[in-house]
Amino acid sequence: MEKTIFIVDNVHTNLYAVEQALEAHYNVLTMPSGKKAISILEKITPHLILLDIDMPDMNGFEVLQYLKSHEEYRKIPVVFLTGVNDDEAEAKGFEMGIVDFIAKPFSTPILLSRIKRHIDANQSIYDNNYKLDQTMQSRIYILADIAEKRDQSTGGHIERVANCIEILIKAMQERGVYHEEIKDWKPHRMAESSLLHDIGKITITDTILNKPGKLTPEEFEIIKSHTLASAKIINQVIARDGESDFLHHALLFAKYHHERWDGSGYPFGLVGEDIPMQGRIMSLVDVYDALISERLDKEAFSDEHAAEYILEQSGKHFDPRIVEVFNEIRDQFRAVRLAFENALSGSNPN
Repeated sequence: MEKTIFIVDNVHTNLYAVEQALEAHYNVLTMPSGKKAISILEKITPHLILLDIDMPDMNGFEVLQYLKSHEEYRKIPVVFLTGVNDDEAEAKGFEMGIVDFIAKPFSTPILLSRIKRHIDANQSIYDNNYKLDQTMQSRIYILADIAEKRDQSTGGHIERVANCIEILIKAMQERGVYHEEIKDWKPHRMAESSLLHDIGKITITDTILNKPGKLTPEEFEIIKSHTLASAKIINQVIARDGESDFLHHALLFAKYHHERWDGSGYPFGLVGEDIPMQGRIMSLVDVYDALISERLDKEAFSDEHAAEYILEQSGKHFDPRIVEVFNEIRDQFRAVRLAFENALSGSNPN
């Protein structure tokens, strides 16, 4: 596949010269400003960016800072291709995360050689990280499956929750709800991270986890411990395999999904926006799925009854802004339930 390179420079003759040097080898897109490059990034992710420093509106350092502060862009290799021939500027660029510094006027063979080296290196890193990520996620899925199979009352819970998490995050992004906090989130990846939210239940004995009827206060305290147990397990994975966005979000989903907006939740009794966003989102989705599901101690609620409860608990149990989004897309949550029920009936027609 042909690699795409952005060339960002406010001088047209510079753009033309670099484009002429590279167009036989790469798919080249030229941008006359940093702001234009950022707007194009929303539609196209390049394999490398050649970036001038001395530009109006946004200089090269400001563009670089923007890229490095956004999760979805920070791994794109950036090369300063500039007429600013200054040791201090070069050192600052490397400190901020550029992979190379090339002075103008440039030599075409050297420019091509260095671009190829950086693109090849970045692809190798991507391939290795992808393999490690796939291995780690396979391990995670096994753990999540073990946890769910031990809890006889929650069949299909983590799968339904993951589907609803993806739906809810997409809807929040489309409506600009908590835009700054979640604009860089990938809904499908967040859904995958949510799979571990109940992993700590593997530490709870079957006699309590699958007890029919009402739990004693002491038993309920043990059940409540699964949030911190989940966090401990995920932190152990992080210590072994290293930090990743996948595990970072998984930790927050697991640790905070039983906190309540009014501060009456656990394990910390956090209030309002002090609760991490992952916890606030998971809290709503987790409760909704618990309500519509038959459990050892309760009958399943209808979708309408469950939705009514969610709305009643706005500003109490749940974040009011997230409840508003849920109310607009509640039919999509219902569709997840129906799809799951149809899958079960299809696999066992008798």
